[in-house]
Amino acid sequence: MAKQKLGLGRGLGALLDDSDKVENASLKKSKSSVAVDFHNIPLDQIETNPYQPRVHFDQDALQELADSIKVQGIIQPITVRKMGINRFQLISGERRMQAAKLAGLPKVPAYIRTANDQQMLEMALIENIQRENLNPIEVSLSYQRLIEDCKLKQDQLGERVGKNRTTVNNYLRLLKLPPEIQAGLKDRRISMGHARALVNVEDSEAQLSIYKKVVEQGLSVRKVEEMVRELGKKDDKPKKKTELSAELQNVQSKLSSRFGTKVALNSGKGGKGEIKIPYVSQEDLDRILKLLEVELG
Repeated sequence: MAKQKLGLGRGLGALLDDSDKVENASLKKSKSSVAVDFHNIPLDQIETNPYQPRVHFDQDALQELADSIKVQGIIQPITVRKMGINRFQLISGERRMQAAKLAGLPKVPAYIRTANDQQMLEMALIENIQRENLNPIEVSLSYQRLIEDCKLKQDQLGERVGKNRTTVNNYLRLLKLPPEIQAGLKDRRISMGHARALVNVEDSEAQLSIYKKVVEQGLSVRKVEEMVRELGKKDDKPKKKTELSAELQNVQSKLSSRFGTKVALNSGKGGKGEIKIPYVSQEDLDRILKLLEVELG
């Protein structure tokens, strides 16, 4: 059976291309590699994907897909990996597999791939990010898992999913929002634009206060951005500073020399305080991070 090309996203396509290269190289040494032609596999032989990032599926949309499958069949094969004799585990295509069950299909067309747990997680997450209508929090959690579980840096992640670093970072920042606001974003009570504005508010109580007004009054993204700016102006009002002791002044001077910029050391009550290290460009920030032995991403 001839191989059929899929309409893959750039990131997933590259990942699977790499997988093909590994498989082709292995074939020269061994005949144990699994072919990538698709096969019709009984549904009862396929286990669900433990790494599936999407938890909820729209049942009406799922039924519509099932009705389409009854007429057209499954146009795009799912992807599985072999777990044993007549045992497979789903890598991607959870929605198609569920719809096939609803349609009463005994078998589904599937590509069989060789993949370890990490490769499977990466393929499943990227395939879902690119092909499914995930809500912003599901996308954010998928990005976070790719960074933490697959050991990807933000630049590498951006290449995999076809997004620039800024977009990736904007999604990851959503996970700093209070759980109530994250739930509102998942349930479409607020938009991504509202959430991006709220994430710039440092105080969680202030975030929740604005969020509740958005939900109750149907405020626009622009209005929320204005509220956040006004809140920032209040926070920027000069605060009474505690005079630094001679010892702390000496520490501040040493820090400024160390980082090659004017470091500000502010001391508060009870021994609390903060250290501010300003930078004037991306290159300047990279220089400071290098001194701190901190890697971006």
